[in-house]
Amino acid sequence: MSSRALRPSRPLVILASAFILVWILCAAFPFIWTIWGSFKLEADFFSYGGWKDALLGPHTLAFSGHSYTFQNYRDLWIDQQFWRPAINSVIVTVTVTVISLTFGTLGGYALARSTSRYAFWILIAALIFRAMPGLSLISGYLFPFFKLNLWGRLPTAAIVLVALNQPFTLWLLHSFFLTVPRDLDEAALVDGCSRFQAFRLAIMPVMWPGVVTTGIFSFLVGYSDYVVCTLLLPESNQTMVPATAAFLGSEQHAGKLMFAVAATVSMIVPLLILILAFQRRIVDGLTAGAVKG
Repeated sequence: MSSRALRPSRPLVILASAFILVWILCAAFPFIWTIWGSFKLEADFFSYGGWKDALLGPHTLAFSGHSYTFQNYRDLWIDQQFWRPAINSVIVTVTVTVISLTFGTLGGYALARSTSRYAFWILIAALIFRAMPGLSLISGYLFPFFKLNLWGRLPTAAIVLVALNQPFTLWLLHSFFLTVPRDLDEAALVDGCSRFQAFRLAIMPVMWPGVVTTGIFSFLVGYSDYVVCTLLLPESNQTMVPATAAFLGSEQHAGKLMFAVAATVSMIVPLLILILAFQRRIVDGLTAGAVKG
């Protein structure tokens, strides 16, 4: 069969390309529009005069002499001290990612190499725990946290997020370890390595795509959480997502709505940079597991 016969027809290519283009525009438009609006005044972006004010920014032009302004970001990060929730988010996110990856990597490897029948039931128990709504689990934590004076602390929220995220991390890394040939372990043991040395020197170098992929998901759990941080942290010690939601709940106060717009952009941009920086590792981890050569 000739290669020409295998090629899709031109109308089909045009139709598929148009569909993909429309899909990308629809998916990207809310974010692009939010970025655009973050450089406008509230009188323009939420104008009753129509979308032209949001596009051209007449009030912004009169205020700053330009069609854009950084006033929203200045007020957000300096006057509203949004840097405090940002630092809290970094602390919680890094803690969740490091702990989840450490225990998930060790546990996933042990379960993947175990021949005991209990390994299967441990994974099933983790799956059942993961299937439970997070809110139903958090309610059980509240009373002991209050009694032990642990409520309102960042490590408390981080540990609860680890508990909610660990089953998923365990399952994902267990699946990656299953794709790594046992021959690597056996060869390392024959060369005189201990089991942990075989894990560290022979297995982990080929597991990095899977570890990075799992780490990204763990990062997103801590970074974008709303329920856990809202219930376990006070307003004065919040992370970025609950702090942004608080601005959305203050619509009656002039300017507060634009704080939410600027905060949303401030939260999403680091995620885009992270995904772009690790896109190759993520694709390798999702498509090829951890097998190399």
